[in-house]
Amino acid sequence: MAGHSKWANIQHRKGRQDEKRGAAFSKIAKEITVAAKMGGGDPGFNPRLRVAVDKAKGVNMPKDKIDTAIKKGTGELEGVDYVEVRYEGYGIGGAAIMVDCLTDNKTRTVAEVRHAFNKYGGNMGTDGCVAFQFKHCGQMLFAPGTDEAALMDAAIEAGAEDVATNDDGSIEVITAAADYVAVKDALEAAGFTPEFGEVTMKPEGENVFTGDDAVKMQKLLDALEGLDDVQEIYTTAVIEE
Repeated sequence: MAGHSKWANIQHRKGRQDEKRGAAFSKIAKEITVAAKMGGGDPGFNPRLRVAVDKAKGVNMPKDKIDTAIKKGTGELEGVDYVEVRYEGYGIGGAAIMVDCLTDNKTRTVAEVRHAFNKYGGNMGTDGCVAFQFKHCGQMLFAPGTDEAALMDAAIEAGAEDVATNDDGSIEVITAAADYVAVKDALEAAGFTPEFGEVTMKPEGENVFTGDDAVKMQKLLDALEGLDDVQEIYTTAVIEE
């Protein structure tokens, strides 16, 4: 058994994303554009694009918006030239935070990220200050009640690195980042569709927050997430309801 209220935390996160669907469309469109620019416009031959398109479909992003974002990346339509940049820092109680951005103006972005950290009780750090606390990998979460033995057999057969049952009964499948799409496809073909899945920076440990500290930490994460240039936030913080 492993993890701490993973199911509740993922559901909470998905709920917050749904509330901000308009902003989610904009951020996913950026990711699709960059992925298409780097690896081509065919999701079948571009794993990063495939993951981004799956994410877009997960929030019911219209197909025409997906196609437009791909064409901006391949050069068929004019688009903005985005640069990837990552910032690292600390939240309440020293919880690790990594902030991935896509921007056309790094000076603006670093100022906005630093301001959010400072305003809400965090501290922006130097490159590499918290990266060692995370693992780059593919992560899928299956609902409590999923047939654990069958899922484990299918996951191992598909090439997953690890399968763990969390305290809340949900089951987590971890893959190498490069194998995520292939393992996900194999599991879906075997009848196992994850409730949530992504290529992520998975925290190696957790900082659990309750009460006032949980409120403060959530405000910091919300402030960072609300920035236009921020694509993803990874943190060791677990916010208890």
